[in-house]
Amino acid sequence: MRPGRGAAARGGGWRRGPVAGAAVLALLTVSAASPAVGRAAAGPDGGAGAPVRDVILLVGDGMGESEITAARNHGPGAGGRLAMDTLAVNGSSLTYAVDERGRPVYVTDSAAGATAWATGHKTVNGRVSKSPDTDRPLPTLLELARDHGYATGSVTTASVADATPAALTAHVTDRSCKGPADMAACPSDTRAAGGAGSIAEQTVAARPDVLLGGGAEVFAQTVTDGPHRGRSVLEQARASGYRVVRDRAELRSARPGEPVLGLFAQDYLPVERVGPRAVVGGTAPARCAGNPDRPPGTPTLEESTRAALELLGAGRGRDGKGGGKGFLLQVEGASIDDRAHDADPCGQIGETLAFDRAVRAALDHAARNPRTLVVVTADHGHAGQVLPADARPPGLSATLVTDEGGLMRLGYASGPVDDYQEHTGIPVRVAAQGPLADRVRGLNENTALFDTVRTALRLR
Repeated sequence: MRPGRGAAARGGGWRRGPVAGAAVLALLTVSAASPAVGRAAAGPDGGAGAPVRDVILLVGDGMGESEITAARNHGPGAGGRLAMDTLAVNGSSLTYAVDERGRPVYVTDSAAGATAWATGHKTVNGRVSKSPDTDRPLPTLLELARDHGYATGSVTTASVADATPAALTAHVTDRSCKGPADMAACPSDTRAAGGAGSIAEQTVAARPDVLLGGGAEVFAQTVTDGPHRGRSVLEQARASGYRVVRDRAELRSARPGEPVLGLFAQDYLPVERVGPRAVVGGTAPARCAGNPDRPPGTPTLEESTRAALELLGAGRGRDGKGGGKGFLLQVEGASIDDRAHDADPCGQIGETLAFDRAVRAALDHAARNPRTLVVVTADHGHAGQVLPADARPPGLSATLVTDEGGLMRLGYASGPVDDYQEHTGIPVRVAAQGPLADRVRGLNENTALFDTVRTALRLR
């Protein structure tokens, strides 16, 4: 999720700050309705009228097949299966972004990656749900679902104002514009200039029914313009009816009927596992351990996901008919990416396994509610590679003792040894289960998920 800082960032443009270049030429529209690459014909439950009520989209940020394989090897074992491995239908998604002229940029950041499925359009790296050339807002799945009476929710282990959750709830020129004090890269988005404000302000205004993650430091910033001027964004949220919860106990006390804002950390939530960082020449074999600095009241991603599912399922949308409208929920395992950037294999693996437990929570909901479409995917690949245990790569590496007693060496060589490791431009897995799951088969554009969810919920 974090923007890279090396050569790929200089060439592809996901460094924090203003997006370079003036808007030129016509908008490249990768329409959600455009044909997918190699899409298989829809199966028996693949028609437009399939009776979907709930959609759960789970995103492992930076979770390429190598990251999934490392977590599988370390957890259930090389011959075992993660929850995400059990979904009925599998395909893959192309992940490239575009520049302001619509030309491919082969490695995406999280902002452009999430914008693709949130809006059905590709955009430039760093931009959040705005067009690549004219920098205009693009309607998002969450906005469409809300306007059609569905309940909506977003759960993340990052700040709720970070790039991936923001793609559903906000429209800004640059992902760095999280709070009112962070608007240097987004002058036209400020309230003073007639824009909608920062990501946090827009997210509160979008009013998802459930919003859980980190980012308390952003919500503490003071609104500088508009009707909430002089208040903090948190005060804006409370004035909008949000119940604010800060830990596991308060989350458990939340009840349907009022929107819930969970702020469980100042920025990212602490990771679940820790261990040796990769170094040049490798490390001695070591086991990963639980994070002793993780506050005991911090809910896990699985706990937040189960709470969101309970709250959204009980409300059943805003039509007031209980069993009528369903919900749209996005769940992000953000720190898979964050830890891979820092060549931290235990952190990366621990967050992938934590994400997989959230997938299990989604599948449990689907087992009780058959009209549920569950989709598991990623925004882009990342730097880690599973190498032979006796390999001696020139870059960073670490050797871990897995839960089944084997030695697994992970290497990181996509960035300088003393700087961030970079995203990669590989296609990523898309797995699905439930009505319309067949739509993810084959190799598709990442924009195709927008069309799948829109069709599932009958959004126009």
